[in-house]
Amino acid sequence: MSNPFNSYKSRRDFMKGATALGAFGVFAPSLLRAGIARAAGPDGQVLTGSHWGAFHAIVKDGRFADIKPWEGDPAPSDQLPGILDSVYSPSRIKYPMVRRAYLENGPGASVETRGQDDFVRVSWDQALELVVTELKRVKEKYGSGGTFAGSYGWKSPGKLHNCQSLLRRALNIGLEGAFVNSSGDYSTAASQIIMPHVMGTLEVYEQQTVWPVVVENTETLVFWGADPLNTNQISWLVGDHGNYPYFDEFKKTGKKVIVIDPVKTKTANFFDAEWIPIKPQTDVAMMLGIAHTLYAEELHDADFLDEYTSGFDKFLPYLTGESDGTPKTAEWAEGICGVPADTIKELAKLFQSTRTMLSSGWSLQRQHHGEQAHWMLVTLASMIGQIGLPGGGFGLSYHYANGGAPSANSPVLPGITDGGQAVDGAAWLTSAGAASIPLARVVDMLENPGVEFDFNGTKAKYPDVKLAYWVGGNPFAHHQDRNRMIKAWQKLETFIVQDFQWTPTARHADIVLPATTAYERNDIEHVGDYSMRAIIAMKKVIDPVFEARTDLDIFTEIADRLGKKKEFTEDKDEMGWIKAFYEEAIKQGEAKNIDVPDFDTFWEKGINEFEITDEAKSFVRYADFREDPLLEPLGTPTGLIEIYSRNIEKMAYDDCPAHPTWMEPIERLDGPDTKYPLHVDTKHPEKRLHSQLCGTILRKDYAVADREPCLINTKDAESRGIASGDVVRIFNDRGQVLAGAVVTDDIRPGVLRLSEGGWYDPVEPGKVGGLDAYGDANCLTVDVGTSKLAQGNCGHTAVADVEKFTGELPPVTVFSTPKNG
Repeated sequence: MSNPFNSYKSRRDFMKGATALGAFGVFAPSLLRAGIARAAGPDGQVLTGSHWGAFHAIVKDGRFADIKPWEGDPAPSDQLPGILDSVYSPSRIKYPMVRRAYLENGPGASVETRGQDDFVRVSWDQALELVVTELKRVKEKYGSGGTFAGSYGWKSPGKLHNCQSLLRRALNIGLEGAFVNSSGDYSTAASQIIMPHVMGTLEVYEQQTVWPVVVENTETLVFWGADPLNTNQISWLVGDHGNYPYFDEFKKTGKKVIVIDPVKTKTANFFDAEWIPIKPQTDVAMMLGIAHTLYAEELHDADFLDEYTSGFDKFLPYLTGESDGTPKTAEWAEGICGVPADTIKELAKLFQSTRTMLSSGWSLQRQHHGEQAHWMLVTLASMIGQIGLPGGGFGLSYHYANGGAPSANSPVLPGITDGGQAVDGAAWLTSAGAASIPLARVVDMLENPGVEFDFNGTKAKYPDVKLAYWVGGNPFAHHQDRNRMIKAWQKLETFIVQDFQWTPTARHADIVLPATTAYERNDIEHVGDYSMRAIIAMKKVIDPVFEARTDLDIFTEIADRLGKKKEFTEDKDEMGWIKAFYEEAIKQGEAKNIDVPDFDTFWEKGINEFEITDEAKSFVRYADFREDPLLEPLGTPTGLIEIYSRNIEKMAYDDCPAHPTWMEPIERLDGPDTKYPLHVDTKHPEKRLHSQLCGTILRKDYAVADREPCLINTKDAESRGIASGDVVRIFNDRGQVLAGAVVTDDIRPGVLRLSEGGWYDPVEPGKVGGLDAYGDANCLTVDVGTSKLAQGNCGHTAVADVEKFTGELPPVTVFSTPKNG
């Protein structure tokens, strides 16, 4: 096989030997031909779907020209215009590109210049040859632990073009599973490990007591670190926005709503809620203060604890202080969380005397010792004793993808599989190290090959990874401690990125492959993660622009070059796969007497809606368990809610005891060993999905001085001479970023809000610790595992300081193409 690097050198030599005019004449037609960015397609309307909901795409002269929300959407997202702009964004990746130093000198060349090198356009044939040659080389030289394909991110909806599944499918089939995978996610890593020990289920991705029941029965609705009016705009599948009519209904009842959050959120304003501005990362202490009040004043439900829980007697000595000399009183809690003791005591009485739903966000567990927060929330709900009653108990997904919207009687679509498990089935260990790592520990892995780590009762060693292949994600936005990450990434010999925009991640790649958006290909998906109220044909709106290819086509070609095309495709093309998925839904429908029309009828209509039954509208989570805990046990060892876990006790971790416990985080506002005076709240942004749509016109709606906005309390701003509209520098020992100041009383003193997902834009690319021009919050956050149990991320753990920026203001450049890109 010819060396793919040589073809670039030959072209470069040719260019040197030609006159500038002659070279331009040779290559200009393919680069500059008029209309190359215009995709040819039929004019009219095309119904399709997105994370932000279903919509009609308006096509004019072969271009995606406008968006009209689907008529069945009760609350269309105001982020929809960003979808249109993303297709034709200035940051669109047009052609296969390779970092110049890498192309000239091969794998491992000048890794310190990633993010600052210019790129060279290559043909698809050469780009794919580079990829396949490198996959083979790394496997042969380093074995199964040399390649990391634990690619993660929100990608796009669709059962076929699931780029992460397609990547693993190509490597499972084409490389016989010779790669390192990952487990968990950045959203719920701590909870999805602790909750099976406590409740016997993941909990975070499961249906809640539905909203019709909440509207009718809940008297006190608590949003603890959750902002559902904001975050329910988006879904993992195609958003249905089914919760928004119920928000309106609950608001009309006039019943009590409480928001416990450092920021006065969109949800707090909508419900005119009582706002309790807690100090970040102190939720467990506040919950313990409420729990102590319940117990001390004999307000707790002793019968529920006796019948439905296990281990309260082992937790009680800690709560009362018998075991450690510190009673967890409301006064003790006030000293940590900043909420007055009287308020804590009043909440205990209110929760006990009314039907109360404790709705928690995931922010509580995305912090150091995050496992404790939802465990303590469940313990508090158990002491109140309303779990399994209509409108009472707790819920961990009311803020996510419209959890609590009643479910329809829809069949379940299958999707493309990953072709197997990485490295010899479900193996956890290989001679090269772990076959899978906890997702958020990727930087640890790169820094510490061969070092042993703990995870949920197991031990493994980090593999020595030399190649990473990333699709449909943006780790240079969502991973913590950006400067540490930049340095660790230099351990890689090759970094391949497949995407449709020049994200910060793509800018740090060696090989960049241009993928289509979801609107330049066909697919199929559910509308509503929880409601599953419809199946939608995600029809192609326009042909791929420039030289973009679908993820399916890219990985089919890679599998073909690895000699495994037939096994990869199973002799199906794009529409063949989509039809096969739908026909499985027809079989399910027949088995359940659900009317599911034939594929051609469905595809022509574009959407099938399904019935939401009366039974679905009355669903109460854990009602069966409450009715009969013996016949309907939980999936825990005892079959009960485990306030004390003997399994965790056996693990003997020093950072995750056997019952919920207040543990000092590595840093917090007013913490005993905290160096900086302010906490950085990195909540979900209001005008994008994490980092998706950051590179679009939506930024005009919220950017301040062309930077990510930073909320600063009025007192904190005045003491630093900061006014709204100023550019500020936020800094700590890990990094420094610029942002646009928004001075307000809608944030607790001592707290800054800098939303996650802002694109990393270093003023001096490649310089570790340098200034970020736009406002990437993860330049400031801590990159440690939540604990040895879950090894989740700590994206909400960050303290810093802020000052008015007075130097020469650097331009923001990350939203255009990089040099020669």
